[in-house]
Amino acid sequence: MEQRDVLLITPPFTQLNTPYPATAYIKGFLNTKDVSAFQMDLGIEVILELFSKSGMESIFDIAFDNQSITSANSQRIYALQDQYLKVLEPVISFLQGHQDTLARQLCTHNYLPRASRFEQLDDMEWAFGNMGMQDKAKHLATLYLEDLSDFIKECVDENFGFSRYAERLGMSANSFDEIYKHLQSDLTPIDKITIEILEKRIQEVQPKLVCLSVPFPGNLYSSLRCGQYIKEHYPHIKIAFGGGFANTELRSVTDVRVFEFIDYIALDDGELPLELIVRDVLKPDAERVFKRTFILENDTVVYKNNSTTSDYKQSQVGTPDYSDLLLDKYISVIEIANPMHSLWSDGRWNKLTMAHGCYWGKCTFCDISLNYIKLYEPVAANLLVDRMEELIAQTGESGFHFVDEAAPPALMRAVALEILKRNLSVTWWTNIRFEKSFTQDLCHLLKASGCIAISGGLEVASDRLLKLIDKGVTVAQVAQVTRNLTESGIMVHAYLMYGYPTQTVQETVDSLEMVRQLFELGIIQSGFWHQFALTAHSPVGMNPEAYGIIPDLKEISFANNDVQFHDPTGVNHDQFSYGLKKSLFNYMHGIGFELELQDWFDFKIPQTTISNNFIEDCLHNEVYKTPKANHKIIWLGNEPLRAASQLIKNGNTIDSLKLLFHQTENSLEIELEEHKAIWLIEQLALARPQAPHPYTYGNMKSNYESQWKHFESFWYATAMEELKQHQLLVL
Repeated sequence: MEQRDVLLITPPFTQLNTPYPATAYIKGFLNTKDVSAFQMDLGIEVILELFSKSGMESIFDIAFDNQSITSANSQRIYALQDQYLKVLEPVISFLQGHQDTLARQLCTHNYLPRASRFEQLDDMEWAFGNMGMQDKAKHLATLYLEDLSDFIKECVDENFGFSRYAERLGMSANSFDEIYKHLQSDLTPIDKITIEILEKRIQEVQPKLVCLSVPFPGNLYSSLRCGQYIKEHYPHIKIAFGGGFANTELRSVTDVRVFEFIDYIALDDGELPLELIVRDVLKPDAERVFKRTFILENDTVVYKNNSTTSDYKQSQVGTPDYSDLLLDKYISVIEIANPMHSLWSDGRWNKLTMAHGCYWGKCTFCDISLNYIKLYEPVAANLLVDRMEELIAQTGESGFHFVDEAAPPALMRAVALEILKRNLSVTWWTNIRFEKSFTQDLCHLLKASGCIAISGGLEVASDRLLKLIDKGVTVAQVAQVTRNLTESGIMVHAYLMYGYPTQTVQETVDSLEMVRQLFELGIIQSGFWHQFALTAHSPVGMNPEAYGIIPDLKEISFANNDVQFHDPTGVNHDQFSYGLKKSLFNYMHGIGFELELQDWFDFKIPQTTISNNFIEDCLHNEVYKTPKANHKIIWLGNEPLRAASQLIKNGNTIDSLKLLFHQTENSLEIELEEHKAIWLIEQLALARPQAPHPYTYGNMKSNYESQWKHFESFWYATAMEELKQHQLLVL
């Protein structure tokens, strides 16, 4: 392996199934600057070593030597260790997509050893009725790995988790004391695996700068362990620290001990700060110029922002580069028998961003004061699709997850049209606001371009609280949009929130009832409840008095984001956590709708005030608007087959054409007067995504009225209504 100037690392742990995209984004940018870089996902490499036969043999030996195998569940796993070790590497290979035929074995009752995680399998056959053998096998294999994970956590390392490590240490760590103390202790078995892999890679790459991208609190501890090792054994190598955790948590860092492990902390968009850090490392005699970077000067933490250069535009940052990453080694798992929910853990997704920041930028619980939300900059649709094609060629994968804060509807429309124009076959999903722009026709267009799923924030299903949050939507709008998406064949996941300031018990119960109805109607397929967290950079955090809460402010020397607070309403929101999550788990599996809401809780709750058909009524109250002249007309179908016929009109026989439109799933036949049928075929050709010019409702109307009268009568006639129900869209 050739030497590189920069080593980019995602520390343990983020995702099992696909790389976290930060290092790929940065490597793509460094390519545009001719800076040589190597990237690694240290997390997946540690997982693969830990869950190898030799790795788990070592775990079993350590647990035995420590005499920590005490619970009945861990004793069962230890007693079955030979069976666990026998199938471990075949299971990992299957989850990497290399042994599809193993699915039949996995689905038998005596292949995988089973411990406590398998106790939830009562409804297994029903739950996987629509998912097939491969997905059932993935789920069983996932439960098998989770049993082993439980053993590791209980008997060897309580901080282990597949997507996080020592997360508790990184969460709301206002002081560096506890983390620093842990970093002075002996290496854990997982630390040792991490350091062994890191050492090998440093020897291969010989970097001058190591960049640790730390997206979450669950990556913090391992990143500092890496920095500690490099400082001790390779003091000439400089270490930079960035990513989501730094951007949100480390804006007020003052503790000099942090710089025993790193040399630079870069904030916000990383391209320009990192370019200047690279220059600082490679050209130490040059003037020290930085962008949004903490360094240590004269034993003091100093914030440097003396560069006058503007940040790069999104069009200038290059295409993400996934080279070096072990793309064929990632592990697809299915934790819940729900097709929408599994998207986060199943499959290898190329990750892109449609727009930097959030086009709405008003939600009061969100960090809208920070640049990653505040600075909105969309990427041109043609450039986005260029990048998609580049990544398909580079990775061999045509699945894309657009990781936007909230993808803008107009840009989604433009991207969908560009995909269709180029006749690409791709699969994609993203995050949105459930706003009224997502009409039935727009949803049909998105699906036609390859969109399979959407996630979005319903947050609190209460119009009063949605207004207080400044979400810009109502429950009725959310219901209508999720219906439009679902009817188009796009799956929907809803982010749900409870415990927002001033939220009452009644509002929580009513919110659950609305969620129940949304699931029962089948217009939401997946969801997740989050308890409200007060963050320092949100409107609520910056102006808590306006929301009726009292923050518990503490002295900050390290991390500052989550803030404890007192809500004078006195509601104990914690008590709702189990019941909300249990009910949602059942709803996601299509069961439990008939149960009283009280049945999910072990304490008394009030009756809901929401009528049984509230959401259904919302769906019936939608108002359909007449198209405007500038609305685009899009025809997604093919040219029809023609058959001569005759119509009786006003007692007269006139020549007509029957037009047969063959579609993927079915066919549609309409009959029109011959000259109007020929005219319509010509107009549909002009409205195809591949047509050289946009075609609007105004164009169609004026073209029609240049030959005949009363276009509206034609537009709303039965034949045209049938086309509009299928592949003729108005956007």
